[in-house]
Amino acid sequence: QVQLVESGGGLVQPGGSLRISCAASGSIWRIGTISWYRQAPGKQREFVATITDDGNTNYADSVKGRFTISRDNAKNTGFLQMNSLKPEDTAVYYCNVQVREPLATIWKHYWGQGTQVTVSS
Repeated sequence: QVQLVESGGGLVQPGGSLRISCAASGSIWRIGTISWYRQAPGKQREFVATITDDGNTNYADSVKGRFTISRDNAKNTGFLQMNSLKPEDTAVYYCNVQVREPLATIWKHYWGQGTQVTVSS
């Protein structure tokens, strides 16, 4: 089994910054793509950013130039640096991690528990 633990959310003023993390542990042979999604109240979960195992990144248009996704492969951890935050960035942020378990022939996707990010003055 694989566990994902997210951390780093909180309350920040408009224009401020936050960095959230997603640490994977458990039965892991290799980690593939790490992605971040978010879900605001009353809205569907939406894609935010993704990073492949070789470092290629992609972002939603709404966060391009403000958010940066990164990873530390040695620590099985993904990060989302969020700058110039806006009230419309308020949401629960979820990480999604592609994992290859030992002796497995397929990749599985796991979700984190979510971390609340609130942007408000």
